[in-house]
Amino acid sequence: MGSDIAGTSYTREERQRYREKVRQDLDVFERMLHTRGFEFDRQLTGMEIEMNLVDGQMQPTMNNAAVLEKIHDADYQTELGQYNIELNVSPRPMPGEEALKLEQDLRASLNRAAGLAEEAGARIVTIGILPTIMPDHFHTEWMSANTRYAALNEAIFNARGEDLFIDIEGPTGERLATYADSIAPESACTSVQLHLQVKPLQFAAYWNAAQAVSGVQLALGANSPFFFGKQLWHETRIPLFKQATDTRSVELKNQGVRPRVWFGERWITSIFDLFEENVRYFPALLPECSDEDPVALFEKGEAPDLSELRLHNGTVYRWNRPIYDIVGGRPHLRVENRVLPAGPTIVDTIANSAFYYGVVRILAEDERPVWTRMSFAAANENFSQCARRGIDAKVYWPGFGEVAADELILRHLLPLAHEGLEKWGVSQAVRDRYLGVVEDRCRAGVNGATWQIACVNKLEEQGLSRHDALVAMMERYLVGMSANEPVHTWQLP
Repeated sequence: MGSDIAGTSYTREERQRYREKVRQDLDVFERMLHTRGFEFDRQLTGMEIEMNLVDGQMQPTMNNAAVLEKIHDADYQTELGQYNIELNVSPRPMPGEEALKLEQDLRASLNRAAGLAEEAGARIVTIGILPTIMPDHFHTEWMSANTRYAALNEAIFNARGEDLFIDIEGPTGERLATYADSIAPESACTSVQLHLQVKPLQFAAYWNAAQAVSGVQLALGANSPFFFGKQLWHETRIPLFKQATDTRSVELKNQGVRPRVWFGERWITSIFDLFEENVRYFPALLPECSDEDPVALFEKGEAPDLSELRLHNGTVYRWNRPIYDIVGGRPHLRVENRVLPAGPTIVDTIANSAFYYGVVRILAEDERPVWTRMSFAAANENFSQCARRGIDAKVYWPGFGEVAADELILRHLLPLAHEGLEKWGVSQAVRDRYLGVVEDRCRAGVNGATWQIACVNKLEEQGLSRHDALVAMMERYLVGMSANEPVHTWQLP
């Protein structure tokens, strides 16, 4: 959800002071990287899962406050839209059979939450974009009651000075072109965020590795093919999120000003590169200052919160985001992977995460890293193509040239994932279960997006309208999701 803030508008003096505090935080952060130890007693992973709420007719229901009151669990929090909630999974180590326990814990938690949500008239759905959401759903109160969201909406439109233009054309020729007078379309983008704690000197290698494999992650896990009734990209979240938070006018785009949602523009040598880019290129959206003196705290040997630097980082939406955080007075660093959509099932989600954690371990530790043999532009193009075409995409990979994404996974990346998880100390049972799901998904050529598209096509062939086909598809989707069977095994009508 992001840090809470107090206000929704700011004076010129507040903006200037915030810029100065961010730069001061950045200076202190650089000193910390050179002189201070970071928490690394145990390498931990974490996960956040964003979800949607629907009613009995599979339409979004704007009652997350009532649902969260029923669930009454601090792990479940509000999200941007009133039809969104988020589950924050407590950090845990990776070795052994932790993933099997995680699957059991998540299923138990979600089953409990689903039952309580139904008492509030809602059903929980894990999906990249809710296919039944339409422009009409944003004509009334849609935003959660949180000052941060209101401030963010106001800041983006103040920076733009005009309405947002959403323009996305899918591979089959269907196109969505519409204007929005709020950041409501952003709320349609629900994702899974994977966190990996790393040592400062290892951060650049793990971030570069995550960037290199991000496109393949989309090909494997795409689950967002429909928005506002149109069949668009297999992972429509990618262009939609970029356009729905764009602070740039047309003229600024033409000048090459960077978007707030971006893949990046270069491989890095340190985590400092990313925070420094944030400060150099992006004006503040939420310039809220604390009273902390980071220099004084650092010189006393304490870990400063660096709240301005962290808040600013939270408004630059990298697909792999650097995280500085403090737990128990000790600072640590994380790579936050924000590439994957939510769903379809918990077993699919953990399979996607197992593949990611395994592959990045080997890529990051390779003596001749993949990013020394592949241009950053090629990685960016892979990302775009895989978002557009999903599991049917072709990618560039050193040693393979242009290759089908599923073939690259089966022939090269899946063995790396096995090796990487073994290095993490993950059990054979875990590797077999979750990487087996990845292998079978690639062999079947079916992920969440392809299943949704095929199901809707079948229903339309049977005479249903697009609207009714989306509703009927969602009813089947919820059955498969609740059964926790991998999506490639789901039946079509």
